[in-house]
Amino acid sequence: MDKVVKNRFEEYPENARVRLEELRELILKLSSDLQLGEVEESLKWGEPSYNVKTGSPIRIDWKLRSPTNYYLYFNCQTKLVDTFRELHGDVLRFQGNRAIELSLSEPLPEPEIKHCLELALTYHQRKHLPLLGS
Repeated sequence: MDKVVKNRFEEYPENARVRLEELRELILKLSSDLQLGEVEESLKWGEPSYNVKTGSPIRIDWKLRSPTNYYLYFNCQTKLVDTFRELHGDVLRFQGNRAIELSLSEPLPEPEIKHCLELALTYHQRKHLPLLGS
């Protein structure tokens, strides 16, 4: 893990850090399983960010102003969140066209989150397809 990112993870409260580490591991595992190459891990706007050549950057974070939630952020100039809303709006909560909002007190909806992450990690290959090829 990048030292700056590691330091950022250490700043999160324990309950948020555990959930954010779970998201990080999902992103890294999916990238590996899909053979997407090296994952660039860095901080963007103070948030851990993950990017592969075939995808759109994914950021994760917890905010003090909303202490019971944590978030997956996506580029708002993409069709990602609109597509996620159409596919998984019955399970996931969203913030506008840029984020999936997750609750620290609820289990991670893993199948839906994995699907969203896969679409983001392969966005450049799918962006021309209806519903991103889902």
